[in-house]
Amino acid sequence: MKALSKKRSKAMLIDFLTATAALAALEAAVPKKVKNNAAYSLVVPTLVVWGLEYVQLAKSGQTLGYKTQGLVLESEDGQKPSGEQIAKRFLYRDFISTIDYFKDRQGFEQLGGASFPHDAYARTVVREK
Repeated sequence: MKALSKKRSKAMLIDFLTATAALAALEAAVPKKVKNNAAYSLVVPTLVVWGLEYVQLAKSGQTLGYKTQGLVLESEDGQKPSGEQIAKRFLYRDFISTIDYFKDRQGFEQLGGASFPHDAYARTVVREK
């Protein structure tokens, strides 16, 4: 695994732990008054994770995990990513990119970690800061 891929993996773990802590705090603060618990259990965590990621990337191009690993998300032209690019990126990553990974694992590593399929789709790239 290349160095940038390792950093991205560590950043994802940090972001996952951050989102888990935020969800735990939200569940403790907000009483559940929802009849369909299954929908609540699927929708709320997804919205919280996407919301946290969107706000952080839109504000600075970095999530907490990216900051700790010295990474930044940019448009292919070096500019700050747009809101549309950020949304496209995480929607593709969470729904389609997993299938792409299982089809061509070596292809992910050949990209060098700077641009995975969800980055290519959204026209973004991850660089070391």
